[in-house]
Amino acid sequence: MVSLFPLKVRGAATVRRGRRLVGPVDLELGGAGATVVMGPNGSGKTSLLRLLHGSARLTEGSIAWACDAAQAQRAQGFVFQRPVMLRRSVLENLIYPLRTRGVEKATACKRAEDWAVRVGLEAMLEQSATSLSGGEQQKLALARAMISEPELLFLDEPTAALDGRATREVESVLQQARMAGTRLILSTHDLGQARRLADEVLFMMHGKIHEQASAAKFFDTPASVQAQAFLRGDIVE
Repeated sequence: MVSLFPLKVRGAATVRRGRRLVGPVDLELGGAGATVVMGPNGSGKTSLLRLLHGSARLTEGSIAWACDAAQAQRAQGFVFQRPVMLRRSVLENLIYPLRTRGVEKATACKRAEDWAVRVGLEAMLEQSATSLSGGEQQKLALARAMISEPELLFLDEPTAALDGRATREVESVLQQARMAGTRLILSTHDLGQARRLADEVLFMMHGKIHEQASAAKFFDTPASVQAQAFLRGDIVE
């Protein structure tokens, strides 16, 4: 497998309809662990993830992977806050990314069944994906992203629609993936989740990264007044 990392970002920005959503961003990420992106609503967390992933247009600066862009894109997955479901069964949603990669159908179905068990959807394989609840769709989106074993997985507020039990199940899957070597970059508004999952924290304000620190350092001794206020639960503008 060709490694994606290190990822080097220099002066990167994305502008839409004349409005700067993110940037300029300077960032370097290694190839292990979980990076959690935090900040108040509207700080640019989702736009940063989309920019790094390539689903938002790079209008300034550069984003350089350790391999070419096509290889980098193929080795990534993205779980959106509002999952997009194919109008097919749960099983067909799960096998879709494998079939597009040329995996034989029987093998794809076996892997789909395994992943359905991991996320608690094994009894729903023949159901239409669009008939699932919001939380079930999010778990399906996670399994669909993970089934092709990406080197890097982006997740935008992956448990925002889930109850406590489902959140625990999803976090367990993410921890297992992280331990198996999948690089995670996720946004969350949940401080408890960030503490449980993060090895590193990026704190954003107004479309820029204000702090990049280990999770232990960020939560124990945040450097900026804004981060301190955010961790206290104060309104940060």
